[in-house]
Amino acid sequence: MISQPVKIAIQAAMAIVIVVLCFVLYQSVTGPWAALERQQEITDMTRARMAQVRTALVLYERETDHYPGSLDTLVTWVKQDSIIAANPDSVFGTANFDADSLLYSPRTGSEFLYAVNDTGQVAVYILKDPDSDDVIGTETPDISQLNAASWE
Repeated sequence: MISQPVKIAIQAAMAIVIVVLCFVLYQSVTGPWAALERQQEITDMTRARMAQVRTALVLYERETDHYPGSLDTLVTWVKQDSIIAANPDSVFGTANFDADSLLYSPRTGSEFLYAVNDTGQVAVYILKDPDSDDVIGTETPDISQLNAASWE
């Protein structure tokens, strides 16, 4: 027969094992879920930034009748435009708007890829996130895809 102190020690050890296994199980479920939520948050931030660039491109095109040759030109224009400078947060829908951030993807800090095709009757642009498949616009002169985002 097993003595009473040994039984108590075995029960205590089993309780500790159960608690440790419960913690491991909890971490194995919540860890990947938290990573997935963080990835979705970064995707949402990247898409919001791309939408801000699209807003700036539309405003630039309305004022100048063409798209800028580069995103650097767009950022310079955003900084100098009196309407945007008066209230950039309401134009871009975010508090503490920073025009310099328009160039970069929040995902990795890489610059967005941008190109203009103005050889057809309709000038179009394409804005790509270099770290995902997210795209706004088109490379071909298709007016139906002019400001369309791949995720919308």
